[in-house]
Amino acid sequence: MTPRTSPLHDRHVAAGAKLADFGGWSMPIEYAGGGVLAEHAAVRDAAGLFDVSHLGTGTVRGPGAAAFVDACLTNDLARIGPGQAQYTLCCVPDGEADAGGVVDDLIVYLHGPDDVLLVPNAANAQEVLARLADAAPGGVTVTDRHEEVAVLAVQGPRSAAVLAAAGLAADLGYMAFAGGEGQEVTVCRTGYTGEHGYELLVGADRAGELWDRLLEAGAGEGVRPCGLGARDTLRTEMGYPLHGHELSRQITPVQARSGWAVGWRKPAFWGREALLAEKEAGPARLLWGLRAPGRGIPRPGMGVLDAEGARVGEVTSGTFSPTLRTGVALALLDTAAAPAEGAALAVDVRGRPQPVEVVRPPFVPSHVR
Repeated sequence: MTPRTSPLHDRHVAAGAKLADFGGWSMPIEYAGGGVLAEHAAVRDAAGLFDVSHLGTGTVRGPGAAAFVDACLTNDLARIGPGQAQYTLCCVPDGEADAGGVVDDLIVYLHGPDDVLLVPNAANAQEVLARLADAAPGGVTVTDRHEEVAVLAVQGPRSAAVLAAAGLAADLGYMAFAGGEGQEVTVCRTGYTGEHGYELLVGADRAGELWDRLLEAGAGEGVRPCGLGARDTLRTEMGYPLHGHELSRQITPVQARSGWAVGWRKPAFWGREALLAEKEAGPARLLWGLRAPGRGIPRPGMGVLDAEGARVGEVTSGTFSPTLRTGVALALLDTAAAPAEGAALAVDVRGRPQPVEVVRPPFVPSHVR
């Protein structure tokens, strides 16, 4: 199946980007002239511009649309008001196989009680929107807008200056947004890198113009285009989950330490009973961070071993940390093995135990707020 392309595909090709399939989309992994390490450093030190148009977009509109979404997804929309966004999870409903497992994690933009915008992940967008459409009450309409909307991200300590130079709203509180229907760009103060940043939603037909405008306006602030390779090293340093790695139908929010994104006191959300039962009983495994002092880099799927060489978990994400100059990983560890911060374990790197220390992410300080 031929991967779909972003509205910015021609810009990526012209910039010498290395492209790869990501969630069914041909997206830039890194650009010529520096690669992942330089792009990672740009975000930590100045600003990076990402094309994340593979992310899905969909609207839920009609009388009581927000209340309907709130009864389906895990987080509590009553915690926020119009003009704010919220991280949440779409879980497998009770009564289905893998109840409580995660279909996807996504961002909800609350425009008002009858108007909600959803930004799910590329590979799961269709299923999330289909599940909502099947459950929607009369008068509530779920619309897939993936082809209509492009998503860009400006991340880094100079990101506010980049947006201001481009004439866009930058003075926003964390998880607040400005703009919407009838306006050129929706700007939200969020991101996936651990730095001060913004995500911008724009009509697909205006994406190229906005991309060029941000690069030109941000030249004096050190902005550079960044691919999904740097996005992955940045999010791993922060301990942020990636669906299919730290979250899945087989990995629940309880196991992934994402219970903060669950409205436990809400009367209803998909998977509620299964998750409440797991929370009360205690999960069989929990997500931890691992830091490797040696040269070996932990990679997904590698076994985690105790001092006796017994397998006590598995790496879900692992990479070389450009900031720390060492290997870091996220791993699901058996709670029966009683892992604790500072404990010495090992990762099975092609048959050779690589020492690692158990840590609690983030691996580097967060500057999102």
